[in-house]
Amino acid sequence: MSTAKLLALPLRRERHFGDRVVRCFRDRAPDAYSGFAAAARAHPQRPALAFGDRSWSYAELEAEIGRLAATLATRGIVPGDHVALLLRNRPEFVTLFYALMRLGAVAVPMDVRLQGAEVGHVLADSGARVLLHDAELTDRLPAALAAVGDVTAIAVPETGAPFPEAAVADAPPPHAAAAEDRALILYTSGTTGRPKGAIITHLNIAHSAIHHCGNLGLDERDRSLIAVPMSHVTGVICGAVAPLWTGGTLILLPYFKAREFLAAAAAWRMTYTIMVPAMYNLCLRVEEFDSHDLSAWRLGHYGASPMPEATVAALARKLPGLTLVNGYGATETCSPSIMTPVGMGPQPTAAVGRPLPCVEVMVTDPETGIEVPTGESGELWIRGPNVSPGYWRGPEATAKAFVAGFWRSGDIGRVDADGNVHVHDRLKDVINRGGYKIYSAEVEGVLAQFPGLVEGATVGRPDPVLGERVHAFVSVSRPVTEEELAAFCAARLGDYKVPESWTITTDPLPRNSMGKLAKKELRALLAGL
Repeated sequence: MSTAKLLALPLRRERHFGDRVVRCFRDRAPDAYSGFAAAARAHPQRPALAFGDRSWSYAELEAEIGRLAATLATRGIVPGDHVALLLRNRPEFVTLFYALMRLGAVAVPMDVRLQGAEVGHVLADSGARVLLHDAELTDRLPAALAAVGDVTAIAVPETGAPFPEAAVADAPPPHAAAAEDRALILYTSGTTGRPKGAIITHLNIAHSAIHHCGNLGLDERDRSLIAVPMSHVTGVICGAVAPLWTGGTLILLPYFKAREFLAAAAAWRMTYTIMVPAMYNLCLRVEEFDSHDLSAWRLGHYGASPMPEATVAALARKLPGLTLVNGYGATETCSPSIMTPVGMGPQPTAAVGRPLPCVEVMVTDPETGIEVPTGESGELWIRGPNVSPGYWRGPEATAKAFVAGFWRSGDIGRVDADGNVHVHDRLKDVINRGGYKIYSAEVEGVLAQFPGLVEGATVGRPDPVLGERVHAFVSVSRPVTEEELAAFCAARLGDYKVPESWTITTDPLPRNSMGKLAKKELRALLAGL
């Protein structure tokens, strides 16, 4: 498939989640397990999963999923039960995810970087009955488990070892889940408070898979390497779901390390991956980059922040056959909502892409909720069958974030006359200097061009006169002065946008597990200066 073929798929309007009326694909998998099962029937002997130096065919993977489904069923897991997964990227994440989907249970993935109290919050809030976890994380669980009561914790053995008390009975037949049934509860990063659990349904997953695979043209010939955490929406949709619904191969890395990524990409002849721009930059900084045969790599998907022009140019020089694809999504939109159209000619590099076929994007005045004219900036509201019905046990948060089926993104952007979506900043990250609105992303884009700058980020510094002034955190690879940085910005930005104070370091700036800059941490650092 390609973007043009994706746009030609038949659509129809359907009512879902109460009073939402959204455009849907007429032909789609009815539930998350069915999408995988169809690929397994069509491609039983093709390689489905690769990890380290091992691989599994679709037939082998489906058999292992069946064994785990039988084991979980003997432990009392029934349709609708919530089961938490505290697992790094490894084959057992994939097999247990699909075993739960086969049973009609609900998976609750958790970031393996969470600590005791954070694990306890997710377990308590989600109402998980069982926690399946990496054995090496056992030490951080006692306090979390004591606080939530009746949760059974099961250590998942290393790849190749038998699952505890594995069932010998046949796997139960796949549960026929309804489109609006819960499949996942994914907890947001919690940058503005305690993490909230976004409900992801089988309807959401089916449409995200079609959007993702269709726009990129992924098929059974593709080999997708996933190094972002599968506990997050990007990892689970672009990893556990998309490659394994098309008959392609999923290559897993437990963690992202640039050298290991490049070695695995060359060894398995990777054709596709998704990473944040910082991860591409780290790969380019590996001295042995040119020694790896990456000629099969055709698609480089990215998101979370703009791709620096220098990175785009470097990748074009080293990998002329690589197409870069921008994308925009969130946990609440089951990841892809807006993507660069693939195979439809050059696209504006400043845009994050165009809304996918079933997605509607409205730009509104954030105060009034009134739509603004084309080309003007406002808050992006997103509606479609990929959008979550709301937050688990969070009626107040749901009412605040979801309006008439639209999810309020909290991002400021615009849609140009050609339908391209531009994202300027997070609403909470816009700096107000004496009434002048400054988009931090614009300033950061200029900083990214400074020679010797590894990465930069801007936040508002409280000021008793102007309200806020621009403060910049920069990580550099060579000695630089504040005066050099300020002069560079002043030649490219209006004077009120130029940072007036600086933190210069050679250390990396703080990021979350998905590689996004952690501005909450930067604000805390600034407050302590």
